[in-house]
Amino acid sequence: MKYYDDIRKLDGTKILFIGKGVLIGLAVGLVVSLFRLAIGFVSHHLDTIYYYLKQHPIAILGWILISLMVAYILGRLIKSDPNIKGSGIPQVEGQLRGQLSINWWSVLWKKFVGGILALGMGLFLGREGPSIQLGAVVAQGIGEHTKTTNAEKKILISSGASAGLSAAFNAPIAGLLFILEEVHHSFSPLVLLTAFSATITSNFVSMHFFGLQPTLYIGELETLPLKYYWTLIILGILIGTLAIGYQQVLLYSSKIFQKIPKLPSYFYGVIPILLVIPIGLFLPSLLGGGHDIIIQLTTNNFSILILITLFIFRFLFSMISYGSGLPGGIFLPILSLGAIIGVLFGTILTQTIGIDSIYIKSFLILAMAGYFSAISKAPLTGMILITEMVGSFSHLMSIGVVVLISYITVDFLKGKPIYESLLENLVTSDEEDIKGSKTIIEFPIIVESLFDEQMVRDINWPSHMLLTSIRRGESEFIPHGDTLIHCGDVLIILTDEGLAESLKQDLIMRSHSS
Repeated sequence: MKYYDDIRKLDGTKILFIGKGVLIGLAVGLVVSLFRLAIGFVSHHLDTIYYYLKQHPIAILGWILISLMVAYILGRLIKSDPNIKGSGIPQVEGQLRGQLSINWWSVLWKKFVGGILALGMGLFLGREGPSIQLGAVVAQGIGEHTKTTNAEKKILISSGASAGLSAAFNAPIAGLLFILEEVHHSFSPLVLLTAFSATITSNFVSMHFFGLQPTLYIGELETLPLKYYWTLIILGILIGTLAIGYQQVLLYSSKIFQKIPKLPSYFYGVIPILLVIPIGLFLPSLLGGGHDIIIQLTTNNFSILILITLFIFRFLFSMISYGSGLPGGIFLPILSLGAIIGVLFGTILTQTIGIDSIYIKSFLILAMAGYFSAISKAPLTGMILITEMVGSFSHLMSIGVVVLISYITVDFLKGKPIYESLLENLVTSDEEDIKGSKTIIEFPIIVESLFDEQMVRDINWPSHMLLTSIRRGESEFIPHGDTLIHCGDVLIILTDEGLAESLKQDLIMRSHSS
């Protein structure tokens, strides 16, 4: 069978895919580094522009006209290719699931230009989502030009996406974990090897542009004593509760724009682009995704009232920025909100129970990791991302506690991974429509699975699938009715591409219920 032969071919060419990962890493590292440089260049001149406008108020009218022109350009770009809207991560997930078809060249240059314009205007958006999508489409372009199979192309796209995050934040391990934990929800040795080589290479390229210092270096951090670990439980519950609010408001934000009469959806961006002008005039330090805010939180003492006001303000304008559909991500805005929560929590503790103020910076990074992990429901990614961004591994234990508690809290409150929810809002598909385009999915058997120690013939399999082979360790074989499935096995399943994701969910339910 052709699809079975494809998988066998992949297993026999790991070195080749490591080489492809290096190639993707070089290309993605260069593209994302140029993207970061362009955003930094525009943002630097934005500060100068607003300083000039404060000295010459009459020039504000000219800046309004320029802003409207930028909004118009962004609107035309979005209208010509709606797949550049937002962060781009839901689009990557939809592409890998077979739910979306992406024109890689169109998305590449339009997301690149659109992201620079949107982020360069000072909106509360991050570069990491666009970087992930840029990495994915670069890898897709390489795959299409090398005439790879559908299964191989998805591996390359996954690797490009992970390389994009790596280059955006100089966080190669987080980039790898993100694609495995958030996108695939499973462990594939071939995806691991290809993505790992891509993330390391893209990070190497990025470091040549931006140096070796961590992206969010905030100086030396004091390790929180064990006697204060009880506070982490409270912090985790608080963060998990606030994460639910973030998810719900973000998912509703785009619907608010739909209530505006006679304004086409692709021109929604004009609203935040105009609203950001008074922010730039009176509070220029608040512009951007939040990197500068996080640094300021570590160097300045803010009152509780100011911190609460700052959180509400950044929360609301982040929703306006993202809800408009402009090209930009939510990673960094989430981290900045988490940082404010952490500093607020630490400040309250210093004023109530007398915790030394030197630990406020520790609460800042703990809250960043917990808030991101709870919203994305990707705890390992959150832990490692913050660790790599701040360049300190001494807080892994305390970060783990906060991340775990916040994850449990958001799960208890029925929160869903934010990018999956955004994808559900993005695509509508008839799951019973067999399109004739087939794909291979891998389903791992974990220790608590009801499929463990069961014969193939005794399992009530979903429809629209064919179990073609079982991978056990480094070997792979064709199963029979009396083949016994074991924990650690990976089921290789043939199905319709449009039904792949629903089939995975069906298998998960069947393997975890009686």
